[in-house]
Amino acid sequence: MDTLEVALGARSYPIFIGSGIVSDSALLARAIIARQVLIVTNTTVKPLYLDKLRGALAAPSICVHVMNDGEQYKTLETFAAIIDSLIDAGFHRDACLIALGGGVVGDIAGFAAACYQRGISYVQIPTTLLAQVDSSVGGKTAVNHPHAKNMIGAFYQPGAVLADTDTLATLPSRQFAAGLAEVIKHGLALDAEFFAWLEEHIDAVLGLDAEALRHIVRRSCELKSAIVAEDEHERGRRALLNFGHTFGHALESIGNYERWLHGEAVAIGMVLATRTSIALGLLDPAVADRLEQLLARANLPTRAEGLSSERVMEIMQLDKKASAQGLSLVLLNAIGAGVIAPAPDAGLLRGVLETGLRE
Repeated sequence: MDTLEVALGARSYPIFIGSGIVSDSALLARAIIARQVLIVTNTTVKPLYLDKLRGALAAPSICVHVMNDGEQYKTLETFAAIIDSLIDAGFHRDACLIALGGGVVGDIAGFAAACYQRGISYVQIPTTLLAQVDSSVGGKTAVNHPHAKNMIGAFYQPGAVLADTDTLATLPSRQFAAGLAEVIKHGLALDAEFFAWLEEHIDAVLGLDAEALRHIVRRSCELKSAIVAEDEHERGRRALLNFGHTFGHALESIGNYERWLHGEAVAIGMVLATRTSIALGLLDPAVADRLEQLLARANLPTRAEGLSSERVMEIMQLDKKASAQGLSLVLLNAIGAGVIAPAPDAGLLRGVLETGLRE
């Protein structure tokens, strides 16, 4: 088992990566010491892993809240239902909430933990690739607004992240591919050597080779943990982790959080961000070809059809990273060299969108 640390002083916490973690009683006892535990999971994950987790927990009081599966349920209504479960069970401030599931479960359960009695502990047990390599690490918790993704939330760090790579074997291929988008993002924006490794080993990853899976989860967590330790509240360099996301979040919103999975929208967003970088003269055009080839091999989309560039630009202005000075984008100077820059003028951006959305 691999162990990393997110170094945040008094709020530091470990990330455990390995096989069989969901039913590892000794490890769970180290990470979860509360007597009252609420497990938040969804209808898909419940029959796969809930009984294993419950059987391995030592807490005398264990309750379960099961939410519907899907980004469209990442709402204030679902958040309120989790709070109801905590109150109905009489949970105190020393209780612990466990997020057992993918990114939606982790985000909304973390937000509930941040708000209940002004903050209780929570532990992430991510069961999707996207959650293991990205959303479970860093303390971003949120729900969506109908007009903008993750607009309502808090920075609130978990007590631990327990990533059981065995759970990736039960992921549908589309969900697995969506997680790969975040892995590719880490290489593209932060680590050229990792991007090249993915180009060489993507077939082993898709074949669920155990060592390849361990490597992509560990390296992604290493890259993200280092940035979170430096910039916990995203006032600077942490924004690099949003490469492709400003475009991608707009697509998700326009698609009512149903047309594309998060990773699929991010994949298209990375292509648009790369094309924007090329249009500004920042980036070698060959990078776009390498990216699109890797995305295609990973079974991810590179285009969106039937969308208005004006509508995408309008929604992008609602991005949570926008400020009074305007919208910023994460662009590329080279593979592994992301840069935060003001959004280009509307004409250039419109041209990139019209090309990327219609080809």
